Amino acid sequence: MPLQNRVDPEGNICSVQARGEFMGNRGGALHTADQRIVRTQKTRSWIICLTEFQGRHRQLMQPGRYTELFFLDEVTALSAGHRPCFECRRKDALAFAEALGRSRGEKRLCAPATDKLLAAERKAGGSSPDRTIARITVASLPDGTMIRQDQTHYAVRAGMLLPWSFCGYNTPVDAETLTAAPVYLATPPSTVAALRHGYLPVFHSRAWRPET
Repeated sequence: MPLQNRVDPEGNICSVQARGEFMGNRGGALHTADQRIVRTQKTRSWIICLTEFQGRHRQLMQPGRYTELFFLDEVTALSAGHRPCFECRRKDALAFAEALGRSRGEKRLCAPATDKLLAAERKAGGSSPDRTIARITVASLPDGTMIRQDQTHYAVRAGMLLPWSFCGYNTPVDAETLTAAPVYLATPPSTVAALRHGYLPVFHSRAWRPET
C-alpha cells in the first residue's frame, strides 16, 4: 500500500500510487514510527520544495524527521496553502514574497508574516461561504488559481479550466461549462493576490498550455 503522503488541492494528505513533481513539508513529523499520519501539521510553516536539491537523499517518513509530502505540481501545493521554500527554491520564494507584498501595498513579506497569513486562510477553509465566487469571474482569475465545483477541482490557465487529478490534468474545458452549483476558490485568497501581482507558479510538465 502506498504511503499517505500525497496532498490534494484542499490540503488533505492522501494515500495514492501516483507521484508528484514537487515535495514539501509542514514543519516537522506528522507521522508515527509505523508511518501513519496522525496530525495535519507540526508548525504553520507549510512549504513547497524541489524533489532534488544538492544531491541530498532521504528515506521517507523516518522517525522524528519531517514528513515528506508530495504534490502534483506547484499549483496544487499553493492551493493546499503552502508557499515556496527559502532554501531550495530561494528565487521563487523571494518572487512570491514580493508579489504578495505588492498585493498588500507593502514591501516583500517575510516568511513568518506569510505563514501567519496563510494559516488563518487555511483555517477558514476552501468550503467557507466567503470563498464562493461568481461563475462569470472564473475565466479572469490569474493563472495557477484553483477552484472547486462539487467534487472537481480545476486549475485556471489562459482562461481555460484544467480538471485536476492526482495523475495529472484532464482535457481543459471552457469556464462556461460550469453548472449552476456553487463555485469555490480553493487557492487561499492571499495566494491568488500574489498570482495576480506577478507570481508565476509551475504547472505539471504535461499540463495543457496555450499555443504561443
